[in-house]
Amino acid sequence: MNRNRLALALFIALAALMAVACAPQTVEVTRVVTETSEVEVTRIVEETVTEQVEVPVEVEVTRIVEVVDDGPKGELIVALSTEPNSIYWPNTAERNASNVAAQLYNGLVWVDAEGKVVPALAESWEISDDGLEYTFTLRQDVLFHDGTPFTARDVVATWEAGKSPDNAYGYLYEAVPTVEALDDYTVKIVTAVPDVLFLRNLATWGIIPADYFAAVGRQGLEDAPIGTGPFKFVEWSRGDRIVLEANADYWEEGLPKVARIIFRPIPDSSTRLAAIQTGEVHIVQRLSAEEAQSLLGAANARVVRYPVDRVYYIAFNNLTTGVGQPTEDARVRLAMNYAVDRAAIVQGLFDGYARISSGMVTPANLGFTDAAAIPYDPEMARTLLAEAGYPDGFTIGMACPIGAYTNFEEVCQAVANYLSEVGITAEGNEVQFMESGQFWDMEAAKELPPMFGDSWSSTVGEALPRLQGSLGGLNASYSAWSDPEIDAQLAAISQEFDQTKRAELYDQLNSYMLENPPFIYLYEPNAFEAVNTAVQNYNPRAAEDYFLKEVFIADGS
Repeated sequence: MNRNRLALALFIALAALMAVACAPQTVEVTRVVTETSEVEVTRIVEETVTEQVEVPVEVEVTRIVEVVDDGPKGELIVALSTEPNSIYWPNTAERNASNVAAQLYNGLVWVDAEGKVVPALAESWEISDDGLEYTFTLRQDVLFHDGTPFTARDVVATWEAGKSPDNAYGYLYEAVPTVEALDDYTVKIVTAVPDVLFLRNLATWGIIPADYFAAVGRQGLEDAPIGTGPFKFVEWSRGDRIVLEANADYWEEGLPKVARIIFRPIPDSSTRLAAIQTGEVHIVQRLSAEEAQSLLGAANARVVRYPVDRVYYIAFNNLTTGVGQPTEDARVRLAMNYAVDRAAIVQGLFDGYARISSGMVTPANLGFTDAAAIPYDPEMARTLLAEAGYPDGFTIGMACPIGAYTNFEEVCQAVANYLSEVGITAEGNEVQFMESGQFWDMEAAKELPPMFGDSWSSTVGEALPRLQGSLGGLNASYSAWSDPEIDAQLAAISQEFDQTKRAELYDQLNSYMLENPPFIYLYEPNAFEAVNTAVQNYNPRAAEDYFLKEVFIADGS
């Protein structure tokens, strides 16, 4: 194994005076000591000690310490709650997919664990006075996984590949009209309008090599992605595993710490639970509170719980399949919110470990105000339906994904049952459940029924990406709704750089969306995960995203 020496030698001279009435004797001792640090790095220490014993004279100790680091080691196995649709970052449909992609790529900037935008592949940047032009100075010591050097040309290629309509998030790249390489290590990006979250969104522009893209096209990026990230793609056996290996030439010194990562899609949560108990996997996510409870006291696993910046909802469609449906009437949509007992769902399916949503702005977001959630009131629901001309209710199509989220199939069924109590029945008397990959493909193609269940998280500390993505009309891949008033308010939020004023705009929009709901608002859950006790430095974030470059497996695992 190749060894990177973190320190060739450390010389320490110690002097002390000792008062002992004895004749001087000199003793020289050489010994080898093995020490283990807090980060499980073994130090081989050679000590040469010259001691004058039993006399009041100076004692000199010379210690030469050689620290040997074997580099990345060990294999980390991570369970996914669903099979990714893609691991090419602009096309990742949901968090499982983007979490795999995040290990392969770097952006020009990165949002760190404290929520700060910090340099990544760009060392620095300048922003024009009008807030439209960003000029980035790039790092000059970065190699792609195929060994080619990173330059400004690659940023241009990343933009060109990303804005393909085949990508789930192509609209985010299309919103940028110009990306220009000024020289090998300087690039200018021009936005169409001032955008308060542009730098944060830029963190997900996983940079790709221009020459590779020219040779293999966008499909080649899907089949064998190449980035500059801490891990390199090895293979993807659909339905079984995605294998990554450490990037030996990674530009962040000392990273990554693990030699190999295997992602295993395990849609069934009880199977994920069994896998962590047997040691078959190291990390499992999206466990229920009950499943997490069963692991308390387990010898080889610890439970992690945290509030998630993710809103679950039932979406209404007024773009395609919902045109001409009763849900185009705001009174009907409001009635459906009144019809659902969300408190019972939260208590019955999540043991109370979730917050009932009062909109799309969560307590973790700028602009959150503790507005009252729409209460459970089936009589009000019936009254509103009668006012809208549907005293006997109606029938409508509804779909939900399988295996994507904790207990979500049960949530969707419960929603359908509550709606049926006020006369609104699912087409065919049942919710259409479908495999998650098929579901998101149909969602992106605007082919789902007039109602469907989903969720949206935010990684930037604000609700704007969630709002734009779910309410962006035909231009946003996973949107099913368009409202000119919402469009205007979102544009105002995205261009307001004063945080106090922006917070007020969020509050105004949330008030409007409670009166004219584009969703049945459901809940914001606590996340439950289980992690093998040998895993160190695993720190999931509030959006259920994680970066594994600093994770390692403790010795002896």
